[in-house]
Amino acid sequence: MTIMDEARNVLGEALEPCSSKPLTGFFRDGHCNTCDADHGSHTVCALMTAEFLAFSKYVGNDLSTPHPEFQFPGLKPGDQWCLCAARFLQAHDEGCAPMVRLDATHVRALEIVPLEVLQEHAAPES
Repeated sequence: MTIMDEARNVLGEALEPCSSKPLTGFFRDGHCNTCDADHGSHTVCALMTAEFLAFSKYVGNDLSTPHPEFQFPGLKPGDQWCLCAARFLQAHDEGCAPMVRLDATHVRALEIVPLEVLQEHAAPES
């Protein structure tokens, strides 16, 4: 049985939703919730950019192409998506990290990405 971790964000508050259109998250619940079975740590709520989507495709994870067989519409700039923490950090290191929503980024992202890095890419609160 998979047990979901407590839904807390990197600010120590309740985890806010990331996206329901497109529906995101390891559990496809719209949140960047995680558990021990989430080996990719899909915990960073990121705002997609054309630059990041091109980078992700270049490094072997095409997030732009729809895959209806998996109910995946393909992402476009402006979409919000729960990214793997390591991919976000890799994009940061390469200078093409997207902005993130700290209120919707799970606290377990901090096991991989330093808070200062996430804060550097924080989206303005709306």
